[in-house]
Amino acid sequence: MDILTTSFLGLVFGSIGTLIGGFIGISLKRVSNKFLSFILSVASGIMTSIICFDLIPEASKISKMNTIVFGLFIGILTMIFCDIVVNNKLKPKINKMNTLLKTGIVLSIGLALHNIPEGLAISTSFENSIKLGYALAITIAIHDVPEGISMSAPLKKSGISNYKILLYVLLSGIATGVGAFIGALVGNVSEKIIALSLSFAAGTMLYVVYGELTPEYSKLQTGSISSFGNILGFVLGYVATHLC
Repeated sequence: MDILTTSFLGLVFGSIGTLIGGFIGISLKRVSNKFLSFILSVASGIMTSIICFDLIPEASKISKMNTIVFGLFIGILTMIFCDIVVNNKLKPKINKMNTLLKTGIVLSIGLALHNIPEGLAISTSFENSIKLGYALAITIAIHDVPEGISMSAPLKKSGISNYKILLYVLLSGIATGVGAFIGALVGNVSEKIIALSLSFAAGTMLYVVYGELTPEYSKLQTGSISSFGNILGFVLGYVATHLC
């Protein structure tokens, strides 16, 4: 498959899921703390599952542990830096709504960074088999839907306009197309680079889950609803990573 077609498919499938989730998020008339806590906990569970059953296992198949650990730490440190920058931008007006804004923005950055290796995976899959490429692309689009909701819901409640929310969501999805373009352009990327990219994505998601989502949904609602959402998300993530 040629570079433009692969890049276009990566862009479409990478954007459609997050956009659907984004539209769902902004269409909700009233986002209660209970519902928002549930959505964030589901997203947290899905991301944890993807880390455990997809990113780390795939990286482990093609590279050594030191490469994977290095990628994890680079991903985590990148997100810490992004978190500090976003936090400083919001420092003059720290309140409850701004913590939701920070969560939404950091989540958007984390998902964008994690979408690039997904694009690489799509382009690599298309090189091996058209069927495998479409299967992986569809799977990624499906699991991007709750991620789009988890990104748009806190941004909506923080007071951001629907236009800006959809723009952030779209930019996050476009990163998959960028990854697909890079993968198709470079061709057979070395296994070490692929493993590093996968572990980097896992590191960014680890920070988003435990540095942003978990503290935020715990503050929004106490009780079993967030625990149930976390478990549900973990199971859904497991199913999504095994569809293809």
